[in-house]
Amino acid sequence: MSRVCIAQIGAAHGVRGEVRLKPFTEDPFSVTRYGALESEDGNRRFEIESVRPAKDMLVARLKGVADRNAAEALKNIRLYVAREKLPKPEADEFYHADLVGLTVQKQNGETVGTVKAIHNFGAGDLLEIEPVSGATIMLPFSETTVPVVDIEARKVVIEPPTDS
Repeated sequence: MSRVCIAQIGAAHGVRGEVRLKPFTEDPFSVTRYGALESEDGNRRFEIESVRPAKDMLVARLKGVADRNAAEALKNIRLYVAREKLPKPEADEFYHADLVGLTVQKQNGETVGTVKAIHNFGAGDLLEIEPVSGATIMLPFSETTVPVVDIEARKVVIEPPTDS
């Protein structure tokens, strides 16, 4: 069964067991729509009882977490959902999990490396590319620099910016 990471638990919030929750979904509140979420290793399940907005995140109450110490013990746990529970992405949308591991090629077919991760530091998505050799490359994930994404062929085609 394929799973997708949809959130990460952050620091404890207050003294009654609430946690900060960083959603990785387009609609932050959609994390509540998929039922119990699993830890990365699959050994723990978390049910979200309630969420409310906070600056750049959500504040969540998780079932069975009643005090600050219990909340602090959950910091940095990534939460996963079964892939089949997620809606099918639109034609020009992609789940990050589908992009990681794809082969990266230039327009001429030359292999550059593989997609290592997708990041967003506030100015849009960036592809982190693990090259065949050399240092990691970061490129904006836009139609200009990544004109082709072919999930079935397991590749992306890039058009790196040229130096002026």
